[in-house]
Amino acid sequence: MLERSDILDARERVRDTSRRTPLEYSHTYSSMTGADVHLKLETFQRTGSFKIRGATNRIATLSEEQKAAGVVTASAGNHAQGVALAATRAGVDAKIVMPEYAPIAKVKATRSYGAEVVLSGTDYNEAAERAHEIEREEGRTYVHAFDDEMVMAGQGTLGLEILEDCPEVETVVVPIGGGGLISGVATAIKEQRPDVRVIGVQADGASSAAKSLEKGQRITLDGVDTIADGIATRSVGEHTFDHIEEYVDEVVTVSDPEIAVTITYLLERSKTVVEGAGAVPLAALLFETFDYDEDETIVPLLSGGNIDLNTLTNVVVRGLVETGRYLKIRTVLTDEPGALEKLLEIFTEHRANIYAIHHDRTSRDVEMNDTEVEIELEMRGPDHVDAFLEALREAGYEVDVLV
Repeated sequence: MLERSDILDARERVRDTSRRTPLEYSHTYSSMTGADVHLKLETFQRTGSFKIRGATNRIATLSEEQKAAGVVTASAGNHAQGVALAATRAGVDAKIVMPEYAPIAKVKATRSYGAEVVLSGTDYNEAAERAHEIEREEGRTYVHAFDDEMVMAGQGTLGLEILEDCPEVETVVVPIGGGGLISGVATAIKEQRPDVRVIGVQADGASSAAKSLEKGQRITLDGVDTIADGIATRSVGEHTFDHIEEYVDEVVTVSDPEIAVTITYLLERSKTVVEGAGAVPLAALLFETFDYDEDETIVPLLSGGNIDLNTLTNVVVRGLVETGRYLKIRTVLTDEPGALEKLLEIFTEHRANIYAIHHDRTSRDVEMNDTEVEIELEMRGPDHVDAFLEALREAGYEVDVLV
């Protein structure tokens, strides 16, 4: 089992490569939740996520023979970047296997750090199969994304920083994919401060740790489906599961809509870009998926900010929809002068701001003398949306809500 002494040793190895990231009090989320919320902003880490810590520690412990043969790994993106940069700084050749649908930004970043990228498989598990083939074919050392004690020790340096920068902490909330981060962080915290709670969070569509704990043994999911690609793994590791059982107090899950809302809040209110995996700890707090006391000091660990811009666009729109800030509707008007003006009177009365209007007179779903209208709107919240839709329907309009 990993020990705190391993994490203390790792801190010395990673000191020159990784950054000590900020831990900041959040008035916004403290006010929203009633807790005393401090955000651990690993989004500002070199390569944009915590993964550089574990990768650096693992590569630093390779023998000279292993370094000469090079390393290989599989990753959905963040571990790939961490290994690429750590290997380049150590003068070690690195080959990274990433899923074919890995975010473009992460693939480009990995290549920019000096690694060779191989795209293979639909998810992390299939990419890992190809990486192990390369390991056998080329004699490289496999640097596991999470199920390796030296990797876990590197990630655990985050736990040391949290205890030092927020000694009053009562609960730390950590994302779980394969379990390397929470294993290291929980070990660092619990072996020094067993009174501090450690809560793990997964996405509903990739909840292998939560289900494994329910059954009392590791299970492998048939597939994963979540916008949080950084934690989209089918199973936790053998070593990490042992540490989760030993040190983690509770594992909860959050939905993709809840993740999207949280990313939107962080952008708008904290001016912080966070990827899906990095948002799940704060999502768990905001949507009350675990119990906590008034004024309890809680540290959500925002583990990374490497989100693809196309994904970010979709997530922000979904977040605005979920919070009642964006509405897209469809209705049918008589194709005659004044019909649209009459409809817009209701919009003006309820102060619904129009983004765009699209007329379709060719739809087979409407009569020849009618026109179908799709309208995108800026709204002020769920109550505003409900009152607006009710007013339209009371005025005799049949309205379909598209998003």
